[in-house]
Amino acid sequence: MRQAGMLGELLAEFLGTMVLILFGAGVVAMVLLFGTGVPGEVVKGGWTNINLGWGLGVTMGIYVAGGISGAHINPAVTLALAAFRGFPWKKVIPYMLAQTAGAFLGAALVYWNYIPAFRKADPLLDHTAGVFATFPAFPETLSAGLLDQILGTALLVLLIFAITDPRNQAPVANLAPVAIGLIVVAIGVSFGGMHGYAINPARDFGPRLWTVVAGFKNNGLTSGQPVYWVPIIGPLVGGLIGGLVYDQGIRRFLPTQA
Repeated sequence: MRQAGMLGELLAEFLGTMVLILFGAGVVAMVLLFGTGVPGEVVKGGWTNINLGWGLGVTMGIYVAGGISGAHINPAVTLALAAFRGFPWKKVIPYMLAQTAGAFLGAALVYWNYIPAFRKADPLLDHTAGVFATFPAFPETLSAGLLDQILGTALLVLLIFAITDPRNQAPVANLAPVAIGLIVVAIGVSFGGMHGYAINPARDFGPRLWTVVAGFKNNGLTSGQPVYWVPIIGPLVGGLIGGLVYDQGIRRFLPTQA
């Protein structure tokens, strides 16, 4: 069997993250760009569909990349795996760059697909950057969004470690992507309001870079309040906390494998 090698792993992370963004940003575009202006209108399934779309995007991205790279598709997961599961540190930055690049391309493809809708709903591109990137519900209190990102990503990594740990319970490998997608749905349902539950630096920063290239105003990086750092720092810190909590609170009490 041909070994994937570093190039194959990076390509898998690139494509897996691209798939994640295609579904995730795609469902947000469906909800935000096709309203008719009726008060109280639920557009294309609203928040429910957004959560389902992102969860399914994670599941499909993992199925794409899992057999080659392990399908981190999230720098916070990559960092936690390096800190707690022996993932090589020399691969951390390349994986993160591949994930961010995949997210950038995914966002570009979503924009290309929905150009007529963007031109109709936001011809000046001044209020729809949220299709691609996350923004705080309370911009005057960024610490609230930072806490939200730390907590949400801690939950994500803690639960990923629990699901994939053979010492905890025998995982059914082909169903693990479904379970991880459901984790994302659960986090979105319970913690999605404060800062859009990026819980993934690449998922936010790659598409945010696309908004800059495409000329979106109020993009949180080069225009409007600079909030881009919150869904980068928060998830990286939260992922480490989640991994530490699982290992110290659960894994060290599990029986070692024979």
